[in-house]
Amino acid sequence: MKFQRIQDLRIDNDLTIKEISAMLGLHRDVYSRYEKGLRDFPIDILIKLADIYHCSIDYLVGRVDTK
Repeated sequence: MKFQRIQDLRIDNDLTIKEISAMLGLHRDVYSRYEKGLRDFPIDILIKLADIYHCSIDYLVGRVDTK
């Protein structure tokens, strides 16, 4: 499932796929597949993204509009 907000946050924070994947300890192709919705995000990656972007997982996946 694709979560547009995750891609938007990366772009808003001026991060490339290469940079965010390095922060997460992933190969950039793996992260790219997550972001495109070709693979589901594992919960541990969602937790790390929430920490990086200082928001909740619910915000990342579009369940709420408040960080």
